[in-house]
Amino acid sequence: MQALKNRIIKDGVAIGTEILKVDSFLNHQIDVEFLSELGKEFKNRFKDKEINKILTVEASGIAIACMAAEYFGNPLVVFAKKTSPNTMTDEFYGAEVKSFTKGTTSIVRVSKKYIEKGDKILILDDFLAHGEAAMGMAELVEMGGAEVVGIGAVIEKQFQGGSKKLKEKGYQVESLAVIQSINDGIINFI
Repeated sequence: MQALKNRIIKDGVAIGTEILKVDSFLNHQIDVEFLSELGKEFKNRFKDKEINKILTVEASGIAIACMAAEYFGNPLVVFAKKTSPNTMTDEFYGAEVKSFTKGTTSIVRVSKKYIEKGDKILILDDFLAHGEAAMGMAELVEMGGAEVVGIGAVIEKQFQGGSKKLKEKGYQVESLAVIQSINDGIINFI
């Protein structure tokens, strides 16, 4: 998606050779109009899929999933929680996920009542790096007897291998901007 690549070049900040900071429009401050365009593009990429829920992980994926939901006819948006709040009293599905950006490991959780057998679920997130979050969310979907109909990422860092792992497992993976490498502050796209 050329508009996204342009926005990354304009507002993104490369840190080292592995980190891209896009907090000015995607995950700290949100450009709602721009996210709406990203949501429309996800609909275009998964237009032939039957989807009744969109799954993401808190917090950065929530805005993206909500904006995309509008273009899919407003399916329910479910987000996996990284902590176990006092209000989560129901049984839940849990999967271990490592965060590349934060350098932490957590259990992502979704109440069992929000993933049901027969659901057709699209997984969306802001970044796809090593694929840990997407794999964890796919595991949650499968625990519930539901089907992963696709996995979408706003930005993929191809050089970290997550997309390849997901595709090898048979998932359709769609990334709106794919970064081949980050060198000396320069972002190189596929």
